[in-house]
Amino acid sequence: MFVLAHLSDLHLSAKPRPTDLIGKRGLGFINWQRGRKHAFSADALEAIVRDLQASAPDHIAVTGDLVNLSTEAEYARARAWLDRLGTPADVTVIPGNHDVYVPKAKPQPAAFWGEYMRGDNGAPGGTFPFLRERGPLALIALTTGLPTGPFLATGELGAGQLATLAEMLDRTRDRFRVVLIHHPPVSPPSRHMRRLVDAAEFRRVLADRGAELVLHGHDHCFSLVWLDGPQHPIPAAGVPSAAARAAHGSEHAAGYNLFHIGGEVGDLRCDMVSRRRGTDGAVTEIRRQTLLTPGLQ
Repeated sequence: MFVLAHLSDLHLSAKPRPTDLIGKRGLGFINWQRGRKHAFSADALEAIVRDLQASAPDHIAVTGDLVNLSTEAEYARARAWLDRLGTPADVTVIPGNHDVYVPKAKPQPAAFWGEYMRGDNGAPGGTFPFLRERGPLALIALTTGLPTGPFLATGELGAGQLATLAEMLDRTRDRFRVVLIHHPPVSPPSRHMRRLVDAAEFRRVLADRGAELVLHGHDHCFSLVWLDGPQHPIPAAGVPSAAARAAHGSEHAAGYNLFHIGGEVGDLRCDMVSRRRGTDGAVTEIRRQTLLTPGLQ
């Protein structure tokens, strides 16, 4: 049995320098100070990590928004957090929109977290898409994060990533293919300004080439939708912010998912276990669901 853990959207902050707060970062900092900072808690994140590590997963996926305003102090804090979470071989990271909040920040995730964003082919960290094979898994990591204007949080893959994704999915048909992406593949109209703009093209690749699982963050809630696949529906699962102090509006309290994957390649089973931090601070199981049963591949 191979156990994959998935968490996302830490939104780690650090005191910015005055020169950091130019343009969109300044607006983001005002929004943070006016209330957003109260949505996240170091205690909640520590509780989630302790519970996750007690589960002893074989691998951990972190699907973006490790930081908030993309300052160097935030990147350094996130790197220290990753070093405590696990080794680069055991943790796979992709960036979210907050990790590349402004254009000049685009190289920074790779500079600080490159070892966690490197494929098995030896390409430099931060080259997307990248592929990692772990146990029965083929982890295909994409980036949808890009700098946007004020009040926007959209993401985009682009034709190049989509073409490479199709090739990687073809090449790994004999494995349990897990696609990592920050923005969800399906968004309601109310999230139009925060959507993946080429989500339809992404879903077409999956419908044509197939995958066994899609993991994403961004929406700060537990979610599960089923996408079209060539042989069987493809589950796409989202998780809340791993640092969420409590439920707020459509956002859930801190939580994460574990995926128990067993059986033989070509005849695998996948069960999803959702765990959430309660108002008493304890992290407990809230749902267990079978996503793939033998014979469906």
